[in-house]
Amino acid sequence: MDKFTLDLIDHLSGFVTENRLSLFRKVLGERTRYITVLLEDIYQSQNASAVLRTCDCTGIQDIHIVEQQNEYEIDRDVALGSNLWLSLHYYNEGSDNIYTAVKALRKQGYRIVATSPHKEGVTPESFNLEKGKAVFLFGTELNGLTERALELADEFIQIPMVGFTESYNISVSAALTLYSLRKRLESSSLDWFICEDEKNELLLNWLRISIKMSGQIETKFIQEYRSDF
Repeated sequence: MDKFTLDLIDHLSGFVTENRLSLFRKVLGERTRYITVLLEDIYQSQNASAVLRTCDCTGIQDIHIVEQQNEYEIDRDVALGSNLWLSLHYYNEGSDNIYTAVKALRKQGYRIVATSPHKEGVTPESFNLEKGKAVFLFGTELNGLTERALELADEFIQIPMVGFTESYNISVSAALTLYSLRKRLESSSLDWFICEDEKNELLLNWLRISIKMSGQIETKFIQEYRSDF
């Protein structure tokens, strides 16, 4: 990361308390992009927001949101601000947005893992994390993932059930899956942490969000910074 950005982070850090800055750095030290989440056409805002909250609590930084038939809405009472600290990536401009999302994620080196009770797959406890980065796909509340999403998947994962109901609610499914995977990452020897440049990029964004009139403060800093050269 360039010197200017690091100097800007140092400058903006002076406008938040030491406790808040320490919290930012602590949370950044637990963030991961080794596993990530894709949500396909989620339409109930409570569920959509609960998944965001789970991702934040389990240190998942990126959430990929595919909108085809339904618009993804955030219920702020459920999300409790978690959306502010996450990186949300939307795919909603074409006729086959799930393909666009999967293609982009494959290019980044992710395995495409579909969650479905109807496909023979491994459990979160037996999923092979050592094989490489993975994105976990979760589908709509009623029908789950589309056939198109299932066709594009490289692997499948499922949560065992012993009752009459055929599937968990999506927010519960995401919570169970991500919590298990997170605990396994922590006990592994994998390099699952985000790099220093990514930490600084996120820290800068979080400072901007946290500081009142941060845009004006940053503009003044840039003007003074340039005048020094």
